[in-house]
Parts: sequence; structure tokens; C-alpha cells
Amino acid sequence: MQILFLGGFVLIFYFLVWRPQSKRAKEHRELVGGLGKGDEVIVNGGIMGRIVRIKDDFIAIEVSDGVEIKVQKVAVSAVLPKGTLKDI
Repeated sequence: MQILFLGGFVLIFYFLVWRPQSKRAKEHRELVGGLGKGDEVIVNGGIMGRIVRIKDDFIAIEVSDGVEIKVQKVAVSAVLPKGTLKDI
């Protein structure tokens, strides 16, 4: 009987915690792996900009005319549709 409870708990933990978390991590790895020059992105801090350079684990983002910041690739939380920065 105790084995059934333990097995049930493991299944619940797998489907409610571990599986969704690993799915999100996989999606984020694919997002970061697909970054390219010219992509419009938003980083974890809410800063939006266009990628101007990619080097190893860092990217340079132009946030305004002539203003660039460097962030880690993993800090990118989303890729925005093209033209989003012009509309803001």
C-alpha cells in the first residue's frame, strides 16, 4: 500500500513539476540557439532592442540609436515580431 502512495506521488511530481519545467527549459534553449543578427528581443529585465552582434555566450543589443548594451544570451526572454520596435 505504501508503495502505491509513493508511486502515485512520484507520478504527480513528474507530471506537475518536472515535465513542464524541462519543457520550458528546452523551449528556452531552442530560442537562444536560434538568435540571429537583426532579431528584435526583450531580455529578462524588460529591456528591448535589436541584436547587432553575437559572440560566444553574449550578444550586443542596440536599445537606441548608437546605444548598445551587452547581455548574456540566456537573458533573452522572447524574440519580438519584426517591426515591433518601430511601433513603440
